[in-house]
Amino acid sequence: MCGIFAYLNYNVARERRYILEVLFNGLRRLEYRGYDSAGISVDSSYFYVGCEDHCGNSCKPLPPLVFRQEGNIDSLVRSVYEEVATTDLNLEESFPIHAGIAHTRWATHGEPAPRNSHPQSSGSENDFLVVHNGVITNYEVLKETLVRHGFTFESETDTEVIPKLAKFVFDKANEGEGDQTVTFSQVVIEVMRHLEGAYALIFKSRHYPNELIACKRGSPLLLGVKELNEDKGTGASFHDVKFLTNSGQPKELFFSSDAQALVEHTKKVLVIEDGEVVHLKDGDVTILKFDNDKGKSKGGHTRPASVQRALSVLEMEVEQINKGKYEHYMQKEIHEQPESLTTTMRGRLIRGGSCKAKSVLLGGIKDHLKTIRRSRRIVFIGCGTSYNAALASRPILEELCGIPVTMEIASDLLDRLGPIYREDTVVFVSQSGETADTLLALEYALENGALCVGITNTVGSAIARNTHCGVHINAGCEIGVASTKAYTSQIVVMVMLALAIGDDTISNQTRRESIIDGLFELPSKVREVLKLDQEMKDLAKELMSEQSLLVFGRGYNYATALEGALKVKEVALMHSEGILAGEMKHGPLALVDENLPIVVIATHDACFSKQQSVIQQLHARKGRLIVMCSKGEASLVCPGGSCRVIEVPQVVDCIQPVVNIVPLQLLAYHLTVLRGYNVDQPRNLAKSVTTQ
Repeated sequence: MCGIFAYLNYNVARERRYILEVLFNGLRRLEYRGYDSAGISVDSSYFYVGCEDHCGNSCKPLPPLVFRQEGNIDSLVRSVYEEVATTDLNLEESFPIHAGIAHTRWATHGEPAPRNSHPQSSGSENDFLVVHNGVITNYEVLKETLVRHGFTFESETDTEVIPKLAKFVFDKANEGEGDQTVTFSQVVIEVMRHLEGAYALIFKSRHYPNELIACKRGSPLLLGVKELNEDKGTGASFHDVKFLTNSGQPKELFFSSDAQALVEHTKKVLVIEDGEVVHLKDGDVTILKFDNDKGKSKGGHTRPASVQRALSVLEMEVEQINKGKYEHYMQKEIHEQPESLTTTMRGRLIRGGSCKAKSVLLGGIKDHLKTIRRSRRIVFIGCGTSYNAALASRPILEELCGIPVTMEIASDLLDRLGPIYREDTVVFVSQSGETADTLLALEYALENGALCVGITNTVGSAIARNTHCGVHINAGCEIGVASTKAYTSQIVVMVMLALAIGDDTISNQTRRESIIDGLFELPSKVREVLKLDQEMKDLAKELMSEQSLLVFGRGYNYATALEGALKVKEVALMHSEGILAGEMKHGPLALVDENLPIVVIATHDACFSKQQSVIQQLHARKGRLIVMCSKGEASLVCPGGSCRVIEVPQVVDCIQPVVNIVPLQLLAYHLTVLRGYNVDQPRNLAKSVTTQ
């Protein structure tokens, strides 16, 4: 996955230095999406080739400038200013209209290197430049065709075929013609006809100065609009191709992979839909709907239909995307969990009066509850942390709903083409709502006629738009690559989902009400467990030189073991493995000795006595034990003080994983800092995996 960003100023003078900083800051906001290389493109001066009076009418503009660099955004910034210092490029030159594009990369095709960074170019003259998030699956076929037509390739990326294909289309359309006859949007649409895969693209061209075009299929992309002299009205809508009549009013327009790069500029955004082509020209926004099948059937380059779209307002503040008093985003997001859990539950838990039962109201699924209750089974589909959150919630769904619940890792379901039936309810869990494998599994489930439910943290995401119904977890912005607060909010949402589905069963009423009471108390319990921060830091100091860590859990806390181990391996780069405690004697016991640190989760629930037995067996093999238990039960799990104990507050069993994961999140965080690694940008990873 990558981050793409663009900035176009219209009728407002901006210096080149200012434009560069807007692009750099946009990339910094998107850096969690990829950080192994980056690049930008801005315009050269106004001088035109072969034109002494700088008329710009019939003379060819100078090629755009392209800067690309291996490493993070700061590496790019340094290299740009170092290169500028060796040239006569004027950073104070002012542009009343200017279009710049930028990209931060997570490598999928080709190693991190300047030649593989974006923007990718059509050739030495930079006639067409493209920044891309996604994967073009048929790029090898396109590359072979373009090579036969004389194009040479410099990179190993799939993206390079796109600008070269655009140049090929442009040159073919203008063969034998004195004047330019093909529009920018026609070139881009013709390119789209040949592309297969998932992508979000932004095009810039020297043949169409001061214009940008964006299009997408599968990967996220937003348009931001900032009118510098706008009235204090409620906003505007797109009508008949045009966005706001162009009266020369100054404005700034942005494209971005994520709202986090837009909020500091504007809250007026448009979530670009699949198949839409958004053309920025002369301060106007033109939106065309691309239909590949329709174009092929007519056999010509028919003008796609225009669409009318309304702007929405971001419910996000700049403070949410800053670190505040914390050193890292992961640290901030761990400590935000009492507030994020409160927000997740706000307005959804109903305590009722003296004669009214406690209940849960999930507006996003209430019209589909009867269908869900009639399902032959509920299927959870997710990847990574989202899968673990669903696994933590499975037991309570089975208990309260009486419906079989199965778990599927999205990629594995697709590999097997596992059976999905019309009578199934399939729940898709994804923090970003854009996870590639989960989206493909969603398409598969829709084709098979299942009721599809989305659980995501991102309003307007692909999963939120394409499922029949769903619940937003409302955890707030999560920027650290390793998910923390989204995980705990996902568990809470799925517990509330179980309560809502099982609400028609009288026999479970007492159990449901005790869970609701526990949910009300949960934020304060998490606040209490966060006080273990220093204790976890001390433990991290003991473990920082270790090579491996095992985490045993069972029942509700098998998912806690998996997620805790995942956090350690993600950010601390230490081998760690979450193991179902019931499987200990079927292999893992062979690893136990006095050196290997082992975390055992043994808080008080239905599996407590079994975990006591596991601890005894590990102790008998001289295991180096770290036991997590409920407050006041240290003597029950560690007689004679033979092991290290982490005591956590006791809550209702089905939400105990929310409390139990917090010390492990803190441990992973402190291990990473002590080992000298980047907490927010772990090696080889990115926040949302939008490629397969």
